[in-house]
Amino acid sequence: MFVDRVVINASPLIVLFNSHQDDLLPQLFSDIIVPEAVVAEVTQSKTDRAAEKVPQTEWLKRQPIDINPTIAAWDLGPGESSVISYVIAHPGYYAMIDDRAARRCAKSVGIPTLGTGRAIVLAKQRGLIPSVSDRLDRIREAGLYLAPQVIELLKHQANETPPIP
Repeated sequence: MFVDRVVINASPLIVLFNSHQDDLLPQLFSDIIVPEAVVAEVTQSKTDRAAEKVPQTEWLKRQPIDINPTIAAWDLGPGESSVISYVIAHPGYYAMIDDRAARRCAKSVGIPTLGTGRAIVLAKQRGLIPSVSDRLDRIREAGLYLAPQVIELLKHQANETPPIP
């Protein structure tokens, strides 16, 4: 899977900025779209690194987005709905989302997705980082829940553990 263009939701932005791994994003992707609804969600708290840095990060391309009626019917949050709606209107992008319901919605309409953990694996596969283990720990410490089975799967995808039985 070659991923070069993403539309990113709040959760990946928050955990990557707050774990000081946001520098990976412009190294991984040539085009990073962030819906205005996502920026609003990220900056709501005003108390963390993501809220401070996202509005002034030049490589994030902010876009107002009209919600696709099919996606609105899923009753997701405004950020998730904006991300998926943008990808529907602009094929060739991946929706970078972690929320399970949003991923199910994206899958149901044929939208490719990428989670934060998988982005860390991509960084290793592209030679940007030597290992995923400490990077996954950092995103978990920043607030992203990853089940133990998901951690093992990601480590396996990065060739850091033997095959999963």
